[in-house]
This record gives sequence, C-alpha cells and structure tokens, in this order.
Amino acid sequence: MQNTKKFLILASLLLAACSSDPMQEAPGSTESPQTVAESKICNTAEIGQAVKGQLIAKFDEEAIPQLEAAAGRYAQTRSAMTRSGIESLDAVLDELHATALERVFPATEKYEASTREAGLHRWYVLEFDTDADLEKAALRLAEVAQISKVQYSVERKKAYDGKAYPFKEAAHGATRALVTAPFNDPNLFWQWHYINNADQAIATEARAGVDINVADAWRLTAGNPEVIVAIVDEGVKYTHPDLMANMWENPEPSAEYNYQDIHGYNFADNGPITWDKVVTLPNGQLDGDSSHGTHVAGTVAAVNNNGLGVAGVAGGSGSGDGVRLMSCQVFSGAQNPTDVVIGRAIKYAADHGASILQCSYGSSANFTSDRQYEATAPLEIEALLYFMSRKNCPALDGGLVFYSAGNDSKPISNFPGGYSKCISVTSVGIDGLPAYYTCYGQGCNIAAPGGETVGFSGGERAGILSTVCSEVTGTDYGYMQGTSMACPHMSGVAALGLSYALAKGKHYTRDEFVSMILTSVNEIDSRFEGTKSTGAKITLEDYIGKMGTGLIDTYQLLMQIEGTPCLKVSTSNLELITLTQYFGGSAKNLTYTGVEMSQEDMQKLGITSAPKMYNGQLMIKCTKPGVARIKVSAVAGGNRPASETIMGGIEVSKEFAVIARETGAENGGWL
Repeated sequence: MQNTKKFLILASLLLAACSSDPMQEAPGSTESPQTVAESKICNTAEIGQAVKGQLIAKFDEEAIPQLEAAAGRYAQTRSAMTRSGIESLDAVLDELHATALERVFPATEKYEASTREAGLHRWYVLEFDTDADLEKAALRLAEVAQISKVQYSVERKKAYDGKAYPFKEAAHGATRALVTAPFNDPNLFWQWHYINNADQAIATEARAGVDINVADAWRLTAGNPEVIVAIVDEGVKYTHPDLMANMWENPEPSAEYNYQDIHGYNFADNGPITWDKVVTLPNGQLDGDSSHGTHVAGTVAAVNNNGLGVAGVAGGSGSGDGVRLMSCQVFSGAQNPTDVVIGRAIKYAADHGASILQCSYGSSANFTSDRQYEATAPLEIEALLYFMSRKNCPALDGGLVFYSAGNDSKPISNFPGGYSKCISVTSVGIDGLPAYYTCYGQGCNIAAPGGETVGFSGGERAGILSTVCSEVTGTDYGYMQGTSMACPHMSGVAALGLSYALAKGKHYTRDEFVSMILTSVNEIDSRFEGTKSTGAKITLEDYIGKMGTGLIDTYQLLMQIEGTPCLKVSTSNLELITLTQYFGGSAKNLTYTGVEMSQEDMQKLGITSAPKMYNGQLMIKCTKPGVARIKVSAVAGGNRPASETIMGGIEVSKEFAVIARETGAENGGWL
C-alpha cells in the first residue's frame, strides 16, 4: 500500500513531464538543472519490475542526424554503438560503461517513412552495466539536453494462473455426439464457451446459453485470410496440426530479422519463434513456456472442420478460409517482456498487416487514468497508437486492440487494457457468473468466457479447451483459465466481424466498429445475487454493472454488420414487443398481415405456439436459448393491402434476428 501511494503521488507530479520538452523553459526560469532532469523521467523503478542495466530515451529531432551518423560508423565495423557524437551523452555512456545504444525500432526501408511520421525513430534504448544504480543512471541520462523523455523498462505479466490441464480423451469417456454446429472437430462438444447446452457431462453447474453464441454465426462466415490477428504472447507453435493451416506466412522475410520472421518473430530472444523453453530456477523449480500463446492462438483460430481436435472462433470452414495468426513472441521461458520488447512486437504487427492485436498480459502498476498511463508508459502508448492508426483491413480504418482485464480480483482493469482506446475483457465461468479471479469495474469493457478449472463438478472441464504444446504438456490440447483465455474470444469474434464485413462490402471507422462490438452483448447482471465459491469466495452484488456492457454475442455482431435488427428475448417469459422503432410511431395501430418463422427455427428456440401480433405487439415465447429469423408484415396506409380492384395500403415487411437467452434485455429487447 505504501508503494502504491508513493506511485500515485509521483505519477501526479509527472503527468505533464513527458508531454513536452522540459528543457525549453520560459525566459527567466529559476528551475534547477536537477529539477528539469527529474521532470523528464516518466516512471519510477518501483513500478512493476524495472530491468537493470537498461533505460529508454526519446531524443529531440535535432539530435537524430548525429545519432544516425554515429550508428552508420559503427555499422561499418559491425559493432554495437557506444559513442554518439553528442558530448554530454558520451560522457554518460562512459560513466555507465554502456554496451549499446540503438534505436528501439530498427530502421527498415519499407516502413521508415511511417516510422518517422509517427516519431518512433526518436526512441533509443541504452544497455549498460547491470551493477549501476538504475535511478542515478536515469537522472544522468535525463541531464542530456537533447533527450526529452527517459523511461525505465518495466516487465509485464501473463493474465492466467500458470496451469494447463492436458485433455485426455480416456478421462472424458466415449466420444460425444457433436453439438449442433456445421463443423466436425471431435472435441468441439467440450468447448462449452462456444456452444453451451448445459450438458451435465461437462459440469452440473453449466447454464445453457453461457457462451459466445457462435454456432449460427459460423453459417454466415467462419473467417477470411485477409484478416490477420497478431498474438502478442508466448511463441505460437506454428507446427501444431490444428494451427498450421491458419498461420500467417510472411511473403517477404527481412534482413533486419535475419530472414527468420516467417510466421512472426521472437522479440524476447531476437530470433526464431520458440514455444518449449523451460529453465530451472534458483530454488530448483522448473519455469518457462506454458503453452499460453498456443492456447490463446487456438481460441482465436484453430482450424475448423478438419476432423481434428478443437475449433477456433475464426478458424474457417476447412477450406483454407480461416483468419491468419501472426506470432509476435514477447514471453520466452521464464523471461517476462519489457516496454522495449513489447513496443517492437506491436510495431512489427502494425507494419506486417495485422488488424487485431491480441494481448493477454498486463502491468502490475496501479494506473487510475489514461493520463497517468500516457505519462508513465509513453513508448508503449506510441506503439499502440501507431498500430491503431494502420489501415490493414479493407473493412476498417484502424487497428483493434484487445487486452485481458487481469486476474487480481481488483475493482479496476489492469493496464494497458484499462486505457480507453483499448478493449479490456473480463471473465465469466460456465455458470454465467464472474470468474472468482477476474478484475472488474473501472476500465473493464466487455465480458467473455474465461473459465474456471477449480470449484466445479467437472473440474478442469469448466476451463477453456484449446490447443497446447505437446512438448510442454504431453498432448496437443488442454484446459486453462483466466482473463487471458477470455480475451482471445473477443479477438476471434472481432475477426469474424471483420470477415463478414469484407463479405458484405462494408467499411467502418475504428470507433464505429468498437461501438458495434461493445453493444453486441447479452445481459448478465440480473443473476449477480449472493455469493459464489469456486477458487475463492466472492460477493456477486459487487460485480453488478462492473463486468462491462455484457457477455459478447457473435451472432449479434454479424447482425449489426448485416443491418438486421436483433430482438432479444428471455427463455422464461412470454414477451410482448412493441415494434415502434421499426414500423413507426403508429406501430400499435397498424394492421399486421403476417408473422413468419420456419418450423425448424421454432423447434430450435423451443417455441410451441407460433409467434403472432397481439394488440399491435409481437407475442413470442422461447424456452430454449438460440437464434432464429422472423419476418413481420404490416399494411402502411389502410387496413388491407391494395389490389387491382380494391383501394388499400402498401404491404411492408421487416426481418429480425431473435436472440433467446435465459435473461432478456433491460432495454425491452431491442439492440
């Protein structure tokens, strides 16, 4: 608590420090050189885990020619730059026994123009003696007049509990019949987070409809290879039999990455992607890669309809039409990523065509506002804004960024997820209630299934089933839990949405599409009563209105893209819906000529009495969760349609999508 208070006080003092060049003081300024230098330092060594022997600096534009000239000289001798040609900076480099000074974002001919336009070429990273006092080193660096910002490089952490439970078919009993879905992936039955029929074989606490409602969405689109999702995480096992066909392949591997960036790049180790690095800690315990990145990737786009393993949200239909997965590795073994590593990964994704950034990690710093975060982590912010500005998908004018909200059970989102330009994802369990570990409250935008591998009758089956690395777990599939697992559901749904927008020839601004995502939800708050005890005991009332807008619904997003209005109804009540919004202010007084729903759709929603108009309202009762189409026809201008012999009105029809869930919508059913 003391460190938290100290951080908040210091952050408030530094809010404006990194927004302009502190050296450009007004005439007659009485600030001391040390005060000016301190104002350039954007964060503190106490935030998270500041890396020893490394500092980040942003230079004024006027200093760049000298730095680039020096870099050119060192390049000729193939050695690391340790002298800059700037006298005051070289003095600091000598004091710190610098081993390297280099650009955070390497110069590449193809992307250099956009890099400079965004000002990213001004960021440099300094490597020096790890025994040096980090805070004193930061102050000395900040004293260099040509430097406008100095930042400690802080580590990030994954948003899950570090456990993977291998999927063992023998323990799951005989192969179950497929759930109602268009794909033949044999273990799709166990992926309740896609299609939840409350099957008791998974967990007796399962509630029907607690899923992302993707089965009927798959009949409209299952993906598009033009949509690229960057997995900023552990390395993705690109040879996995259920991922290989959907891996992004770089058409032009580059010299800057030693031509090793085939399916992405390992920014943690500066080399080819890895996924099975395990190390022995000083206490003798093993630590390292956990299949986290491969599990996340499988949720986004494991190959569908290939007769293997599991399905992915946007994994295609088995015809090579899944979205593509780009592995931007930032975690390696027991090594956590820093601002530099993450910044490089984000920029690579932006430059190489990704339109969605999938990030199941976060910072342990207690940020409480955008302004604090922008002032404290400017390198990461600039990289994120660069990604958001890229128009890599023809259906969208910018990039989408999804972050896990965090697993600390705090009433506030972790950052960067809590940043208002990112989407922060909370987690629900198979019971439709908040997962015991999820963060919630301020900065949290939307909920998705993240599972709980403890506390339910089915054990790990109530977790999220996806692809894992056999080198780590002994099998190709396994269960995990966490907001890390909720987040890729959102990235997958967004990827499906962009795929459908491409198919329909639609184009959206970034803000428009984000709004569509955050309003494609089902209500969950009405069941938050009493307590829940799985991994820990929580009071459910604490979560009311704090899990985001609701539980993501894939089908609703596609309906918004299609332009078909959604009618959300409860599976427990007889609903009377006024159609004023779509048939005008006199909707109650119109003459309705028909309500049409197929027998198949009626059976799917458990409707025993055909929907009809009653006193100008649509009367419908569903007993099963699902989706269906319904068409309502009315007469505009009179009480009967016109014919050759009778004067009358014009018959008009409107088609709706019916979304049936256990709870209805507080807005009367209309989206």
